[in-house]
Amino acid sequence: MSQKKIIIGKVINTHGLRGEVKVLPLTDFPERFRSDLKLYLEQGEKIHTVTVNRVRTQGRHLIIKFSEINDANEAEKLRGALLKVEPWEVEPLPPGHYYIFQLVGASVFTTDGDFLGTLREVIATGANDVFVVKNDENKEILIPALKDVVKNIDLDKGKIEIKIIPGLLD
Repeated sequence: MSQKKIIIGKVINTHGLRGEVKVLPLTDFPERFRSDLKLYLEQGEKIHTVTVNRVRTQGRHLIIKFSEINDANEAEKLRGALLKVEPWEVEPLPPGHYYIFQLVGASVFTTDGDFLGTLREVIATGANDVFVVKNDENKEILIPALKDVVKNIDLDKGKIEIKIIPGLLD
């Protein structure tokens, strides 16, 4: 499965004259932004590391000062940049909960051992997530991510087992 860096925020603007930036957190754990945190700052093809010097909240945004950025002109160049971490640096989730990046690419089987395809995407619908599985013929199978349907997730093996319910494969 993929080991791409995980997006946790986006620089949306500058703030003040001392090189601070306004960041939209794209994580359920905005408290993860703390002093001395090293982040990958990605702008198109360019990626470099930055270190969080200090952080404060402003509504739903964060105001962050990076150690490497010292004035508004340098900060302006960061507008639109994505802030990322390595997959192993994500905040731990409670047992039975998974990040989407951990699931995408997994092989999906029925509880009888029949291969259905590969999980390509997870769609958040509000009521429940939906797994988009593509089989060898590139046909999409939509699987509701419900406890009655998803019976086992083994991240180490990259395998998801589902119980077929009436109408699921029609």
